[in-house]
Amino acid sequence: MSICPKNKSSKARRDKRRANWKMSAVNLVKCPKCGALMMPHRVCKACGTYNKKQVVEVAD
Repeated sequence: MSICPKNKSSKARRDKRRANWKMSAVNLVKCPKCGALMMPHRVCKACGTYNKKQVVEVAD
């Protein structure tokens, strides 16, 4: 058996709970080597470097 609520939740109370479910913008930083925008703490898709080291070979 599932849990049954004792009283009805009002629309305001329900919507207050759902108010923080919004999407946030993606945080982008410049790559220190090539200057392309990339997500922090990830390999740059443009040049293939991470932490100032070449990690992945990128085909041009």
